[in-house]
Amino acid sequence: MIKEFTSNSVEETEEIARAFAKNLKKGDFIAMYGDLGVGKTAFVRALASVLAKAATVKSPTYTIVNEYRGDGIKIYHFDVYRITDDDDLYSVGFYDYLKKGICICEWSENIPWAIPENAKKVKIERLGDGANQRKITIEA
Repeated sequence: MIKEFTSNSVEETEEIARAFAKNLKKGDFIAMYGDLGVGKTAFVRALASVLAKAATVKSPTYTIVNEYRGDGIKIYHFDVYRITDDDDLYSVGFYDYLKKGICICEWSENIPWAIPENAKKVKIERLGDGANQRKITIEA
């Protein structure tokens, strides 16, 4: 099933993410796609606000993965912008995290070989002048 949304603000993007988060469960993998600055981390922040209310979400650009603890669930937030091959993924323990909790991966377009077949895909694109309006496509 593919759903498309138009967001006119960060707040609307976060509302879409919170609604999406309500159906997530342990073992889910969310593959995030989109250019720099489109709102991927804002989307993840809103997901975490539902699943791990006390989490302080920031992009794991340099650490590759951040862990957020929720009530009975763990969220693993990846940023694979700097990943170039499977050896890099293996060295950060990427494959060990799968099925342990909910995995959310920004820059999934950089690792197409590693995305699970049953991944939920979220693509965020700028619309118009790119200032605030976004098209969010969720394939689940």
